[in-house]
Amino acid sequence: MTPLSAGSDSGSYRRTAVAAGRKFGVPVFDLDAMELDLEVVRLVDEELLARHRVLPLKQRGNRLYVGIGDPTDVKALDDIRFQTSLRVEPVVVEEDKLEARVARAIEAVDTTLASFDDAQFDDADIDAPTADEGAPTDTAGADVEEAPIVRFVNRIMHDAIRRSASDIHFEPYEKYCRVRLRMDGVLEEIARPPASLAMKVAARLKVMARLNIAERRIPQDGRIRMRLSGTRSVDFRVNTCPTLFGEKIVCRLLDPSSVRLGIDSLGYDAAQKRAYVDNLMKPYGMILVTGPTGSGKTVSLYAGLNVLNTVDRNISTAEDPAEINVPGINQVNVSPRVGLTFASALRAFLRQDPDVIMVGEIRDLETAEIAIKAAQTGHLVLSTLHTNDGPRTLTRLVDMGVKPYAIASSVSLIIAQRLARRLCNNCKKAVELPAEALLGEGFAPADVEAMTSVFQATGCNRCNGGYSGRIGIYQVMPVTEPIGRIIMQGGNVMQIAEQAAEDGVADLRMSGLRTVREGITSLEEINRITVD
Repeated sequence: MTPLSAGSDSGSYRRTAVAAGRKFGVPVFDLDAMELDLEVVRLVDEELLARHRVLPLKQRGNRLYVGIGDPTDVKALDDIRFQTSLRVEPVVVEEDKLEARVARAIEAVDTTLASFDDAQFDDADIDAPTADEGAPTDTAGADVEEAPIVRFVNRIMHDAIRRSASDIHFEPYEKYCRVRLRMDGVLEEIARPPASLAMKVAARLKVMARLNIAERRIPQDGRIRMRLSGTRSVDFRVNTCPTLFGEKIVCRLLDPSSVRLGIDSLGYDAAQKRAYVDNLMKPYGMILVTGPTGSGKTVSLYAGLNVLNTVDRNISTAEDPAEINVPGINQVNVSPRVGLTFASALRAFLRQDPDVIMVGEIRDLETAEIAIKAAQTGHLVLSTLHTNDGPRTLTRLVDMGVKPYAIASSVSLIIAQRLARRLCNNCKKAVELPAEALLGEGFAPADVEAMTSVFQATGCNRCNGGYSGRIGIYQVMPVTEPIGRIIMQGGNVMQIAEQAAEDGVADLRMSGLRTVREGITSLEEINRITVD
């Protein structure tokens, strides 16, 4: 933002703005020097913008800077403060420019969310797959189809697509609702509609996902497929959960383009990639991918399946649910409600001449035993577990009741992973740290000698707080003969981890520090997602 000066223009509007700023001690800025920030504009209701002729300019923490022609208009500032729950700071701007910019902002908020507009969303083909076809639905409520609610929900979903969010959270509270997007692994609030809209928004989403809108007492799962054009569609996996003040709804965005990524683009180093590909080429054995929810396990599995997806292989998957459709792969949605579990799906696969089997998650002993038997009898099996790292995955299987000798003879590779935010190349900043600090973080002495600096996040208008996108951090641990012997002898996690280190396996921390050395992410981000 560029300050105005009294002598910079002879126009009466400019002289008036400068005089008002001086009299009331309020900063004065030139709107021509500013880009319209729609994310900030959306913080204030369009009706307030038009009624008071004000324009949100910038948000810093809990402060919202608002362009206004009359800094004594306390009513306008109070209304914005009440609606946003932010501390409002007035900034004097020229009345003529303000009026034009407010009109442009309202028009932009109404029509410009991404490369698609509301009209395209209205024509979008909404399709809900078969997740809950048997559930009764009640779509008679006229409130569900009210144009403002439809437009609001479409706008939020559209904004999530444009900003590459992974999840949308609709959260009802006593006095307000909150809408948040998870972008690059971090939640950010984007809207705070009144509490009175919570039930209508929930009903609209449940209609789109073909859920029972009359049932508000139990969780429900559904799916929305939004075809944005003839060549592009995005799926939303929808889950509802009853809370004190209504139903919280979370929509996970499932973009089919993400699984078409090659292994090269996921962030493996050369040795890790070679270990993964070598084990994919084996005719039998088990590859396990581990990590918390949202760590990219599905993308890693599908990157491997894309390598294997050739006409001479029979590939079957059992998932809960099948997140992304891939031609050439036989995908099954498990449904415990009707008796189709991971275990029963696996038994069916084994009678259908499989080459490769993918199990969405090993949750119980029965599924684990069937998967291990499949890996021992000439099939390549891929699956996931919720554990923190490679060594803990092996002991987790033992804790589930799997025989140690079965684990040692069937599990061939374990990939533990996290997702780290990438530094924005436009604004990342190099900083120097003492050698002692770098050594304390876990860098090797040789690396410290070669390093001149590390990079940290700054933040600009092209990124989210200094970060843009994410990259995988991996521990790729082959189950070697020494590790197999430790398992059969009843060894613990520490013994397995020590042997893996001797075998040259980099743990998650070491892999993360490599990305810091290469300037891909920051030390603060690696400290956030890994344990020193």
